[in-house]
Amino acid sequence: MNPQAPVYERAADDAWLTVVYYRFHAWSGHRPFWAGLFTLLGGLPIAYFPYADMRLGNITLAMATTAGSGSLIIGILLVTLGLALWFQQGIRVFAGVASILLALVSLPVSNLGGFFIGFVLAMVGGALALAWAPGVPVDEAAAAAAAAPGRAQEPAGAHLGVPAPRETETAYESEKTAHADGGRNSAG
Repeated sequence: MNPQAPVYERAADDAWLTVVYYRFHAWSGHRPFWAGLFTLLGGLPIAYFPYADMRLGNITLAMATTAGSGSLIIGILLVTLGLALWFQQGIRVFAGVASILLALVSLPVSNLGGFFIGFVLAMVGGALALAWAPGVPVDEAAAAAAAAPGRAQEPAGAHLGVPAPRETETAYESEKTAHADGGRNSAG
């Protein structure tokens, strides 16, 4: 079975669970999935802990604070940002910065950011959202032309207008004379 074949070709011979897995993998591969998941999971403890209570026999321990509404707002915003990262990849920078700021604000507002659980998850999710970049599809014509034997390879940034080394410059920095690097003297 070809691992690069599209999902719809596998649907005829695979079990339904395998097809669901392949479709989910294809869906999550084109978006900042882990950033959204960590951000979403970071909002849950931040929103939950100020309203949680624990019963020990006849004794009820409540974590209610005066900042319960602030914790609820921060938690709901983090969950919303996590979902937005899944379905609106274009706002990944805004969502990343917003989730990091909300995680920092949750430290004093919401029981130390959900006892540091929600804080750490939201910080990791925001960092992943800022670091994620959409993949660039490979241009098959350019890849075939580059792989063709007999053609000279052009420098990596030549087609982008990025300056490249001239033919007269040396590739080494070991020469420190006035004649090295095309007559330019290096300062070091």
